[in-house]
Amino acid sequence: MAPPLLHLRDISLTFGGTPLLEGAELAVMRGDRLCLVGRNGSGKSTLLKIAAGQIEADSGERFVQPGATIRYLSQEPDLSGHATTLAYAEDGLAPGDDPYRAQYLLEILGLTGEEDPKTLSGGEARRAALARALAPKPDILMLDEPTNHLDLPAIGWLEKELAGMPSAIVMISHDRRFLETLSKATVWLDRGEIKRLDKGFGAFEEWRDDLLEQESEARHKLDRKIARETHWLIHGVSARRKRNQRRLGNLNEMRQQKRELRQVTGEVKMTVAQADTPGKLVIDAEDITKSYGDRTLIDGFSTRILRGDRVGIVGPNGAGKTTLLNILTGLAEPDTGRAKVGVAVEMVTLDQKRESLNPRTSLSDALTGGSGDTVSVAGQPRHVIGYMKDFLFLPEQAPTPIGELSGGERGRLMLARALARPSNLLVLDEPTNDLDLETLDLLQEMLADYEGAVLLVSHDRDFIDRVVTSVIAWEGPGQWREYPGGYSDMLVQRGEVADRKDGGKEKSGDKADAAPAAPKGKPKSKSKLSFNESHALKTLPGRMSKLETEISGLKETLADPDLFAKNATKFTDTAEALQKAEDALATLEEEWLELEMKREELEGG
Repeated sequence: MAPPLLHLRDISLTFGGTPLLEGAELAVMRGDRLCLVGRNGSGKSTLLKIAAGQIEADSGERFVQPGATIRYLSQEPDLSGHATTLAYAEDGLAPGDDPYRAQYLLEILGLTGEEDPKTLSGGEARRAALARALAPKPDILMLDEPTNHLDLPAIGWLEKELAGMPSAIVMISHDRRFLETLSKATVWLDRGEIKRLDKGFGAFEEWRDDLLEQESEARHKLDRKIARETHWLIHGVSARRKRNQRRLGNLNEMRQQKRELRQVTGEVKMTVAQADTPGKLVIDAEDITKSYGDRTLIDGFSTRILRGDRVGIVGPNGAGKTTLLNILTGLAEPDTGRAKVGVAVEMVTLDQKRESLNPRTSLSDALTGGSGDTVSVAGQPRHVIGYMKDFLFLPEQAPTPIGELSGGERGRLMLARALARPSNLLVLDEPTNDLDLETLDLLQEMLADYEGAVLLVSHDRDFIDRVVTSVIAWEGPGQWREYPGGYSDMLVQRGEVADRKDGGKEKSGDKADAAPAAPKGKPKSKSKLSFNESHALKTLPGRMSKLETEISGLKETLADPDLFAKNATKFTDTAEALQKAEDALATLEEEWLELEMKREELEGG
């Protein structure tokens, strides 16, 4: 058998207290496709840096085949010292490499090569670093979160590019679909140790759960044995002193073994603070358009988002996803058409760009707003240390500046901040970046239980499939269309993939030539609206508007903090009137929606 290109033996590394790596072993053979998985903070990026020669371990051996070339993609690349992105990408080339490949890769990734590295956004810097890593076609390619800041077309291109490369690849990614597509073996970093499965990521989670179950059973048996031996120590009759001393020594050894067992890292306790339930209608957008100069981003798009809907928005970078999101949520006005946010909608936005976090602010101050040691969660005070533990932060991390947190820790912090505020509309902009797979599972479960509406912008195909009830997809300049179901369902309806009964594989033909299949709907009747229905359709908006005004006035009255003390009867009567008005508005909205959908069906028929 040929020796490995790269071999790490007995690697150990400690930062402070608990060892991050203990006797870790990693072998990379020619042509390997390894995915490196583990919880945030388990040491995946550190192990990859050791393998790439970026940092040194406390102990152990790193062997690289003489002449083997390694390229490493960091989560936070350093482009300093280079005049342009092209100069940076070409700096990774070796003699004999294709001199034009760096320029080609930059253009594929949306860069010209003339950009000044000092002016790049984080996403642009990572794309330039990806071009630099891919340009020389190295023997070993090490990629740390390569899909971050890439749009769906770019991720699809990257999958095909990597699949066709002869390089051995070691990759870290939160993108399940990406790992399932490319990996042939899985390396699990768990509590400082490495376990390897010679199968791709698709088989990993079942294998991991089996190992954890076996470990739990072994731990339980050890506990029982310790209990039996302790009972003997207290109550047993001493027959032969030497034998008893040996048994006592065995008991102490078992206790020491139990102390040294590293527990499985706890799970994020993720709950969302839900506001009062709004009316059924959350967002109503009709024939909205938006242009900037000669460029039309949205051209005549309509949608209705109801309570309980989970809507994904997908499209390439620059297509107008953020613009569409801002118009739907009332943060921007369309040029024409209308977009209305329903009454009593309380929106919380998850800012995954993290610009709102001052790197010098401490972790605890970011959660409390710098006001004491409590954080308000759903209107109830929680001690900040207890709330930090829910998101897997240690008490000693409370004074840690945000700038010193890992990408995954900053992602968990943003979730903790967002989910503490009451809401009935969650707007999630790339929430999956830098979160580990277990945390993504819990976020998915939380969203499944969330009673409000969700707007999700993401390039994570698997997460979209798991979460959304419909997808708003970019169809071309200015054109957006809503499809029922998840991302895979959208591809089927577009005709870009065969029905999943046939394995869900892409067709070989050009997807632009595939005619989108119309979403299935109800059979359309040829009859007309009745006189009463037509009259109601005209008058309901006015009645709804009056109720919204009434509700606003009642809420303003109840906003007086001294009202109950001054006039308890008025407080009670106003609260009851508010409840009745909101119930009446919800009923009218539902009636109007049914009539409006019926009208559209008749006109379409």
